[in-house]
Amino acid sequence: MVEVIEKDGNGLNLTFEVIDGIVGHRGSSTPPATLEGQVVRFCDKIAYINHDIEDAIRGGVITQDDLPEYPVEFLGDTKSKRITSLVRSLVENSGEAVRFDEETDKAFSELRDFMFERVYRAAPTIAEKDKAGHIVEYLFEYFYKNKDEMSPLYRQIAERDGIEIAVGDFISGMTDEYAIERFSDLCIPKGWNR
Repeated sequence: MVEVIEKDGNGLNLTFEVIDGIVGHRGSSTPPATLEGQVVRFCDKIAYINHDIEDAIRGGVITQDDLPEYPVEFLGDTKSKRITSLVRSLVENSGEAVRFDEETDKAFSELRDFMFERVYRAAPTIAEKDKAGHIVEYLFEYFYKNKDEMSPLYRQIAERDGIEIAVGDFISGMTDEYAIERFSDLCIPKGWNR
């Protein structure tokens, strides 16, 4: 994206290290080549799990008391305490590579496994995922047929790379809230939105 979409389709002049950090900061099995990229990757993991715990509690999917005992005792019982413990471990144990100490890694892994079992792969989450998939599919079909409603940049991308790529890039750049708002604007009669 940053090598094509930015600067009106010309892309940014980025170094290998920056591109590697972007590619490797989430989801990739290969860690970033630089320590800076590794730090960003760990910070992302720390932020996401703590944000997801707060969201799951706020949404009634889990309660604070549902969290596994060892991570709560070792890392802390609040978001702030967990983040502090995790970051402290990174600072104290990183050198040639960025890493947690063994006990912190164990606590983090247990917390992550819990979140996959009770939140990410739980039946209520799967049901919501299906709804979100429907929204994305609808938006894709809509903008595929109505490319003039996308910004000029994405219309240029459609001309250069094809409408499927442009619409996919357009939707992938939307926040959840914006996608839901656009879906509501397109599908729900205005009198019903009150």
